[in-house]
Amino acid sequence: MRSYEPQDEGEAQAIVAAAAGRSEPMRLVGGGTKAAIGRPAQDEATLSSLRLTGITLYEPAEMVVAARAGTPLAQVQALLAERGQMLPFEPMDHRILMGSAGEPTFGAVAATNNAGPRRINAGAARDSLIGVRFVNGRGEAIKSGGRVMKNVTGLDLVKLMAGSWGTLGLLTEVTFKVLPVQERVTTLAFSCLDDATAVAALSAALGSPFELTGAAHLPSGLDGPSPRTLMRLEGFSESLDYRLGELRKLLRRFGEPEIIEGEIGAVLWAAIRDVIPLTEPRASAVWRISTAPMQGPAVTAAIAAQRQARWFYDWGGGLVWLATSAEGDAGAETIRDVLRTTGGHATLVRAPDAVRAATAVFEPLSDPLLRMTAGIKAAHDPKGVFNPGRMYAGI
Repeated sequence: MRSYEPQDEGEAQAIVAAAAGRSEPMRLVGGGTKAAIGRPAQDEATLSSLRLTGITLYEPAEMVVAARAGTPLAQVQALLAERGQMLPFEPMDHRILMGSAGEPTFGAVAATNNAGPRRINAGAARDSLIGVRFVNGRGEAIKSGGRVMKNVTGLDLVKLMAGSWGTLGLLTEVTFKVLPVQERVTTLAFSCLDDATAVAALSAALGSPFELTGAAHLPSGLDGPSPRTLMRLEGFSESLDYRLGELRKLLRRFGEPEIIEGEIGAVLWAAIRDVIPLTEPRASAVWRISTAPMQGPAVTAAIAAQRQARWFYDWGGGLVWLATSAEGDAGAETIRDVLRTTGGHATLVRAPDAVRAATAVFEPLSDPLLRMTAGIKAAHDPKGVFNPGRMYAGI
């Protein structure tokens, strides 16, 4: 298998144009930490962004940072931390869950629309992504967006590229808005709530004016013998004291919470972000299910009635991480049958290659959406060079 590692955008253009001329499919890779997500790509070569590195713009006063796609995410985060800033959306590190090596890259954050627990407050990666440069399937360099947030007319390629998983083009540079690191972070931890009661508590807190930045529930056995319901708040210390007091009054019917701060809290939320509670056993399949928050407990109960599973909730119940046996279709038929009733969609994040090749890894699209997706793919990558079949068979 051939491997291409362009050193700059111009070299990437030449490689892609030549590949398109001979209809050579290529798998796009960065650090390789998420390579086993999605259907196994039907490729003959790899095209890597790892040599496209370097921070190209950082303006702390304007709260904007840009870097080439192969720049290690940790390098960007370290630079931001020096100035008391951060990426707002708390991107997940997949390495422990996936058992992968390498370094997460800045471009992959945009390509996968990667966001963690803070998404309920700060939005997804695409909500902070304000500029991209990429090479399309014709070998053309495309620039969209810039350094400021503004209204967009016409086709917003920035948002289109976010979450496209390398199927539309090779990202060469991305630009994000950033936010200040908060002065203080604290977590309220309620014990012994069942799933439905926990989601009700999270919904009450999220519906209040007290601005949670994390809302998760870990059933018994995932974080100790008793369930824990977690609510994170951030901000200035004086404001936080007031909000904590008001939340405790609002939620008194759910019990008296433990207050967690400092390194213990940071480790706890990093584990939720990176799905550590479901990492073992390695042979299990792991699903990422999005649904209406109040439907989360109904979804898991319906799945558990038909198939052995373990799970926890993030985003107030709207994101369910669920582990099943990897046998057969890894529970795809059961899970999607349930979601047809409750609403939502599911992505198979971790499973053996044979299961991923035979299973609809991403939620199957309706015929109109599938035609639209195929049309967008054809417009950007007419020869099908980039990651063919990774998201949907034939696309």
